[in-house]
Amino acid sequence: MENIVLLNMLVLGSIALVAAVILYVVSKKFAVRENPKIAEIEELLPQANCGGCGKAGCHDFADACAGVDEAGFPQLFCPVGGQAVMDKIAAKLGFQAVAKEPTVAVLRCNGTCKNAPAKICYDGVSSCRIASRISSGQTGCPTGCLRLGDCVKVCKFDALHIDPETGIPVVDEDKCTSCGACVKMCPRQLFEIRPKGKNGNRVYVACRNTQKGAVARKNCAVACIGCMKCAKINPEIKVENNLSYIPVSVSAEEYGAQLAQNCPTGAIICTKCTPAPQEKNND
Repeated sequence: MENIVLLNMLVLGSIALVAAVILYVVSKKFAVRENPKIAEIEELLPQANCGGCGKAGCHDFADACAGVDEAGFPQLFCPVGGQAVMDKIAAKLGFQAVAKEPTVAVLRCNGTCKNAPAKICYDGVSSCRIASRISSGQTGCPTGCLRLGDCVKVCKFDALHIDPETGIPVVDEDKCTSCGACVKMCPRQLFEIRPKGKNGNRVYVACRNTQKGAVARKNCAVACIGCMKCAKINPEIKVENNLSYIPVSVSAEEYGAQLAQNCPTGAIICTKCTPAPQEKNND
């Protein structure tokens, strides 16, 4: 009986040994060797794994950088690491770094407690995504900020907070990395990544309401009414479905102050813009 047990152990041990040798040979023969540059590039990245670059994470982004040619390299950008990190990666790959204009998240809604007073009391789960499915929000605006802070919760860089006075999110430009997490999280698509602009000058329409002017303004005093005045100042500005949109190609320095001053409802915001000069009356 003991001999049978010993024989079985020897047979099983031999099978295990042969299988281990076969697996070892196969693993070496069919091994996929990773480009060593991937690990070197990954060390330069901030390891935020935020997905703001459009890849699954920092390792995936490093893999893309290591496998791209110089012509395709400018299409890759790490928003968290910024230009400094991209310069280091370019040097590692022997490429010429291409400078990109810094960007920041912008909230396209100015439905503050003053501009859009609450009409109802929402007493449900404190989540913008849930609230957007069961109601139009406290203000009645179907496209306005719900003021529940999902964007704040998802920001990994502490660049967003709810202003207790206005009730809407405020972006900290110094902390914002343009990772796009708030853009993806907001159920009403109120965030947009736009260039920071020279000296912080930016001009945009802080409204996404496509209702007709009279209806939109019942819920928000600064709603865009699609009056076309901005489009007359600059033809690049498009007005569709009662809503104006100012593309980033419109210079905030050249047109920002004029656009903001001529908007009858105050829907156009121009950050850090100096007032446009008033036309002199010669009469």
